[in-house]
Amino acid sequence: MASILDEYEDSLHRSAAVQQSRAAVGIPHSGYVNARLEKETPIFNKQRIDFAPPEKINSLVVSSNQLCMSLGKDTLLRIDLGKPDEPNQVELGRKDEARVYKMFLDHTGSHLLIALNTSECLYLNRSVQKARTLSRWKGHLIESVGWNKFLGTETNTGPILVGTAQGQIYEAEISVSEGSLFSTNPDQYFRQVYTLEEESGPAPVCCLEIERGIEGKFFIIATTRKRLFQFVGKVPEGTEQQGFSSIFAMHADHLPSFREFPASFGFSEIAFYTPKLRSNPRSFAWMMGNGVLYGNLDYSRPDSILSDERVWVYPSDIDITVNKPISIVLTQFHFLLLLPDRVKAVCTLNEQVVFQDLFLEKFGTLTRMIKDPTVQQIWIHTEKVVFRYHVQRESRDVWKMYMNMNKFDLAKEYCKDRPECLDIVLAKEAEHCFQNKRYLDSAKCYALTQNYFEEIALKFIEAKQEEALMEFLIKKLSSLKPSEKTQTTLLTTWLTELYLNWLGILEGDPSQRNLYLDTREKFRTFLSSPKNKDCLFNNRASIYELLASHGDTEHMVYFAVIMQDYERVVAHHCQHDEYDEALNVLSRHRDEKLFYKFSPVLIQHIPKKVVDAWISMGSRLDARNLIPALVNYSQSASTQQINEAIRYMEFCVYQLEETQQAIHNYLLSLYALCRPDSLLSYLEQAGTNPNRIHYDLKYALRLCAEHGHHHACVHIYKVMELYEEAVDLALQVDVDLAKSCADLPEDDEELRKKLWLKIARHVVQEEKDVKKAMACLSSCALLKIEDVLPFFPDFVTIDHFKEAICNSLEDYNKHIEELKREMEEATQSAKRIREDIQEMRNKYGSVEPQEKCAACDFPLLNRPFYLFLCGHMFHYDCLLQAVFPNLPAYKQAKLEDLQKKLAATSQPSKGHHRPKDADTASLGKGQQSREQIKADIDDIVAAECVYCGELMIRSIDKPFIDPQKYEEEMQSWL
Repeated sequence: MASILDEYEDSLHRSAAVQQSRAAVGIPHSGYVNARLEKETPIFNKQRIDFAPPEKINSLVVSSNQLCMSLGKDTLLRIDLGKPDEPNQVELGRKDEARVYKMFLDHTGSHLLIALNTSECLYLNRSVQKARTLSRWKGHLIESVGWNKFLGTETNTGPILVGTAQGQIYEAEISVSEGSLFSTNPDQYFRQVYTLEEESGPAPVCCLEIERGIEGKFFIIATTRKRLFQFVGKVPEGTEQQGFSSIFAMHADHLPSFREFPASFGFSEIAFYTPKLRSNPRSFAWMMGNGVLYGNLDYSRPDSILSDERVWVYPSDIDITVNKPISIVLTQFHFLLLLPDRVKAVCTLNEQVVFQDLFLEKFGTLTRMIKDPTVQQIWIHTEKVVFRYHVQRESRDVWKMYMNMNKFDLAKEYCKDRPECLDIVLAKEAEHCFQNKRYLDSAKCYALTQNYFEEIALKFIEAKQEEALMEFLIKKLSSLKPSEKTQTTLLTTWLTELYLNWLGILEGDPSQRNLYLDTREKFRTFLSSPKNKDCLFNNRASIYELLASHGDTEHMVYFAVIMQDYERVVAHHCQHDEYDEALNVLSRHRDEKLFYKFSPVLIQHIPKKVVDAWISMGSRLDARNLIPALVNYSQSASTQQINEAIRYMEFCVYQLEETQQAIHNYLLSLYALCRPDSLLSYLEQAGTNPNRIHYDLKYALRLCAEHGHHHACVHIYKVMELYEEAVDLALQVDVDLAKSCADLPEDDEELRKKLWLKIARHVVQEEKDVKKAMACLSSCALLKIEDVLPFFPDFVTIDHFKEAICNSLEDYNKHIEELKREMEEATQSAKRIREDIQEMRNKYGSVEPQEKCAACDFPLLNRPFYLFLCGHMFHYDCLLQAVFPNLPAYKQAKLEDLQKKLAATSQPSKGHHRPKDADTASLGKGQQSREQIKADIDDIVAAECVYCGELMIRSIDKPFIDPQKYEEEMQSWL
């Protein structure tokens, strides 16, 4: 087997050379074909909105699929994007020169704030048509609004933050009363909570954002032209409605933490990405003078939630003095910058510009870019055109970027549904781990790829990383399909060889004891794996050869147990004189065939334990198959050891109630040999019915005769009903035993008498005991004195028989008297019978003239009739009609035949010249035949009354109407 594996390694080298040549001509290593089946759509797909505004677009905001657009000086257009064909136009009703400066729409799309360039602010709720002035807000040019996403509803904003161009931050709340009518003051309050400053003094509040972290902590982000501030504090539970004054109050004496950059182009803008609706943002991007600061948001940090911050510096084609950025939006992996004539998309993973969209001059200068966070759509507008970007499969190439950054876990996460990409990532990760000498991790990754198996295997072999090679083979084996049997066999065999080599190396090094134990456990897990079971079983001969070549008997036994090759295990224990272990294996797995095979060996060394194991197996073992082992054992063993054989045979006979003749015969032989006292009790317990006896009677008789067990022989003769032989043998042992045998043929008095005569002859002639002979006469009533007298010698005097002779004569007298009495009783009985016959001949019945037939109810005397003892009277033809259908078929046929014969005898003779003597003789003969026929008809028809006899009882379950005539009868009733 080792030579086969060496040849296989040589084939790996040859295969690797072939693959290198394939790679040289451009054949890919992966098992996947890298081809585009359809044209990929762009990530950012632009769509121009079919809308021609009647006036210039001043401002546009979108949230929750609600779009609000300021047109010209005094017009506001609201569109529900779910119903784009139903726009709603609102006139602001301003007669002065005020124009819309900025608009702010909350996250629900219900609350719209309209900041005017005259430092005024209007409020419009989605449910009303008229904008109202917020009187408390007058005198402030609104730059930003921080909406309350946690307490805001469609009728109430909750506490919100408002940033002004003068650097003040105000807290306010707007509420709409029930019935969609404003109260006197929709703005509930408007109070200053903080002022943002830069080096030169107060600076406009460009952006405001309110977020809630864990444990009731709130984070407020506010930006100016060059600074990004963070206010962090806790709002006590249940007091959120009171606003955020307490958070700003904590920073009254000192500045909050902030980030500052030197350059400025007059404003800044921050964007956030929220993965799911109603969740917290996960990343941010702040557009300011030096570039874009972007990163993630970590709400677990105590003072600042900004983490993993990086700065994307504006490239040379962006000059903040000429074409400075206007707006920024953030998606999952990109931020988009709006320039006066184009849109740039930058990947946040590698800071590369991946998308650039140039707008034609005819559309005008780009004014604003915003994103609807609920549907992830991006809107751009000029003064006369609106565009919309759909973000489609943004993560399609993210895996490649993460892979190039060696962030393989993230790369696999983003290509788990694309197996061809996943294979590339795994191959790159495996190569990366191999180069960094993380061989085990490399093996695990290589096993999941579609790279050539031979190339990877040789890579680990050349690096002398046997453990990593084993890991690779194990993972590769687990990924094979059940149909790939050849590959499975090869890998399984190779792994076995590698494990055995590795174990052999570690076993000889005491310092590697723990590693040896761990490797041994892995090897055993490999051998016992259910997935490998079929392959190992089909190739168990090869595995046994490998184990034997390494001299690893421990694992050979372990493998045999796994393969349920218990025969090999038991044979191994027996060869090493480990008989108790062998018996334990047999007892644990309870295989009958193994018991039959190894019992002859085991019983020679541990007889008592073997018999105990047999008994524990109960009826699962066939004792006939164990008799050869017991016979060989009993021939060479002592009496004490033979007792173990008897113990098991007794268990089979008395506990299992075995009926096999071989078992009973063998037990008989053991009894006859060693336990004569148990022999007779066994025979008596077996009974005397030959049909219920399970041993061979002839064999038992011969066996008992050979060992001189006469009592047992007598018993067997009795069972065989050989009473003469039984009596003859019993007379040699005991006369009483012979007497018990003589009474057995109860139905054969002649034989019984013969047997008793044998006993009497023996007593008279052999024992010469006259008194005992007379006792035989009293024991058997069949013997008479005259039967016994011939046995006595002539010199015996009659005095010994006087009493017996008198008793015999008295018995004869009694018998004669009894015969006379029986003759007299017989004479009287015959006389009474003759008298009864004479009386029956003279018996008659009377019929009145008015009597009627019980069947047809017509006068009885009109036709031949029958009179029964019960009193019922029937016409002959009526009785025949009633009886005939209920007669058996053979009686019906006989009755028809008799009627034909009767009709034939009634016809007159056609001869006219017959002699007178002949006519007389013929008439007498015909008359006699006619009377006999009529008598036979009477026996059938008038055997019993049709109403009182068995005929009526048998017809009780018959329907009143014949089923075949039911329809006809039913129709007659209609």
